[in-house]
Amino acid sequence: MATSGQSISALLQRSTIDDHEEVIKACNAALKKSKQDLNALHVKTVALVKLDRFEHAIRVIEEGGDALKKRVPLEWSYALYKVGKLEDAIRIAATTETGRGGKHVEAQATYRAEDFRRTADLYKELSAENPALAGEENDLRINSRAADAQLQWAGLASFVSNTRPSREDLEAFETTYNVACGAIGRGELDTGAVLLERAKELCKSSEDLTPEDKVAELLPIAVQQLYVALKQGKTDEARNLVEEINVAEIPELSTKKVAHNNMLLVSQTESNPYLLHKQFNQIPTSTNTDKLFSVQNRTLTGNSYVVDLLVRKFEGIARSTEKVLSRHSAPTASPDINTLSVFNIAAHARDGPGKSGIKEVLPLLEKRPQDVGLILTVIQLYVAAGNVNSAISVLEAFLQRLDESISEADKDIRFNPGLIGILISLYKVQSRKTHIKTELAKAASHWQSRSPDKHPSLLRAAASSLLTSGDSSDLSTAGEIFTKLHEANPTDRFATAGYIASYATIAPEKVKASVEQLIPVQDLISDVDVSSLEAAGIPSTAAAVPITAAISSRKRPADDKQGVAKKRVRKSRLPKDYDPSKKPDPERWLPLRDRSSYRPKGKKGKQRAAERTQGGPVNEKSEESAASTPVIQAKGQGGGGGSSKKKKGKGKK
Repeated sequence: MATSGQSISALLQRSTIDDHEEVIKACNAALKKSKQDLNALHVKTVALVKLDRFEHAIRVIEEGGDALKKRVPLEWSYALYKVGKLEDAIRIAATTETGRGGKHVEAQATYRAEDFRRTADLYKELSAENPALAGEENDLRINSRAADAQLQWAGLASFVSNTRPSREDLEAFETTYNVACGAIGRGELDTGAVLLERAKELCKSSEDLTPEDKVAELLPIAVQQLYVALKQGKTDEARNLVEEINVAEIPELSTKKVAHNNMLLVSQTESNPYLLHKQFNQIPTSTNTDKLFSVQNRTLTGNSYVVDLLVRKFEGIARSTEKVLSRHSAPTASPDINTLSVFNIAAHARDGPGKSGIKEVLPLLEKRPQDVGLILTVIQLYVAAGNVNSAISVLEAFLQRLDESISEADKDIRFNPGLIGILISLYKVQSRKTHIKTELAKAASHWQSRSPDKHPSLLRAAASSLLTSGDSSDLSTAGEIFTKLHEANPTDRFATAGYIASYATIAPEKVKASVEQLIPVQDLISDVDVSSLEAAGIPSTAAAVPITAAISSRKRPADDKQGVAKKRVRKSRLPKDYDPSKKPDPERWLPLRDRSSYRPKGKKGKQRAAERTQGGPVNEKSEESAASTPVIQAKGQGGGGGSSKKKKGKGKK
C-alpha cells in the first residue's frame, strides 16, 4: 500500500497535469500488486473522467465497491450524467456529501432531465453563496439564463423570476444568446432577433476564442436566427442564413438535426414530397448523451409524420401510432402522446376534410373514448364545421366520464387548465355565463385541495369570475382563493386587489390593513393630461350627440309641407263629376253598405240591416240557414300533409 502510494506520488511529481495516460499506467501497475488500493483507484477514476472515458470510469467505481463509491461520489455522479444516466446522477449528487461541486452536477443533470424548476432553484442557491472558483460567477449567470429560457419554452413562464436582462447579461455572447432564447420562448421574436444579432457580434469580437471556437459558437446562433426568420415569414433573410450554415461542421447531432430540418423548410424540395422525405431522413438519430429536448423532439416527430403523410404512408402511420398509444394509459395530458393521437386520426381520415373527416373519426372515438388527443381533434373538426353544440357535447361527455372515475390522476385530467380553457371558450361563444362560473369554481376547488400553487392562472381566472357574482358564498370562495394567491406572492397587485374586493362588502375589517398596499387612484391618473386628450380628439360629454339624434335631425318634419311639389294626376283617371274644390269622401274605397252614410231601402233591406247590428236580437232561422250554407275553401300550398285528391260531391249515384 505504501509502495503504491509512493510510486504514484513520485509519478505525479515527474508528470504534467495533463498527462493522464501516464497516470493511468502507473495506477494499473500499482493495482496489479493490490487490486483494492483505494488511492490508485481514486486517481485512476479522476484521470479517466478527465479523459472523457466516462463508461470506463463508472466500471472502475463499481468494481471498487462501496469504499470507493463513498470516496468519489462527485466523479461518480458526473460520469453517470455524461453517459445519460440522469436519475442515478441526480440521486447520488443530491444525497451524498458532494459539496458545491455536487450541486453543479445535480443542476446539469436536472437540466438534461428537463426538471427546469429544480435547475433554476439550484443555480439560485449557488449564486446566493460566495463563488469558490474564479470564473464561476460568470458560469452561474450563463447557466441560470439557460434554465430561465427553458422554463419559457416549457410553458412555465410564471416560475421565471427575472425576464429583464441586466447589463452584465448583455456583455457576453453566451448570456446574450440565452436571454435571446428566453425572449423567443415568450413569443417576442423581434426582441429575440435583435439579441441574437448582438450575440453574434460579441462572439466575433471575442478575444478569448480561437477562430475555430468562434466558428463552433456561431453555428448555433445562426441556426436559431434561421428559426426566428422562418417564424416571422422573412424568406429572403432565411435564405441568406442558410448560406452561412454548414451542417457538416456542427458537432452535436441534436443541433445538426434541428439545422437540417429548418434548412429544408427554406428549400424548394417541398414541391416534391418524395424527395423531401428522402432528405428529411438523412440525418441520423441523436443519442442519449446528445438528445433533443421535448419541445424540439415533439416538433421534429410531428414533421416526420407530416412528411410520411405527404408520401401517403397512411397504413404505416396508423399502425405505428396505435402501437405507441396502446402502451400508454389514457387519459393523459402528455403532449407527445396526444400529438401521436392526432397523426393517428390523420392517417385514418386520409384526405377526408370537413364532414367526411368527422365521419371517419367518430368510429375511433367509440374505440378510444378516453383519448384526449382524439377528443380535442373531434372538437376542432366540429368547430371548423360551425357545429359548436356538438363540440360542447363531446367535451362535456368526456368530462362527465372523468367525474365518475375514482382515480386521482383522472381527476387531475378532468380539471386540466387546458381542457377547462377550451370548455370556457366554447361556452363564451354561446354566452353561457353561468356555466363558465360553475366550471371555474369547480376547477379552483379541486386544485386548492390538491396543490394550491400549481395552476395560479386558473385560480386567478376562477376567483375573478366568482368576484362578479353578488352572492356572499361566491365572494367568500373568491376571497379564499385570492387570500392564498396573496400569501404566496404579497407583491402581486392583482391578487391583492382581488383579496380586498372579495372582502370589501362581506368583511371589510379583514382587509383594512391591505388597502394601503394598493396604489391610490390619484397616483394612477396623475400623469394623464386631460387637456391634451381633448385636444387630440376625445369628444367632451356636452358636445357628444347620439347618432340617432343626428339622423333624425336630417328628416323632414311631418307638418312641413312648404316647397313640396304635388303629384300631378292625369285627367283620364279622374271621375267625370270631379270637383277639385271639394274634399273627396274618405270612405270612397269601402262598399256602399259599409259606409256610414248608407241607408237601406225597402222592408227587407231594413230587416237585414237590423240583423247586422251589433248587440241586436238574434234570428235563429237566419243563423241556421247561414250554418247550413257550404263554405268553399281555397287550396293551400305545402305544409298540412292532407290528401290532394278531390272529394266527390253529394249527388245521385
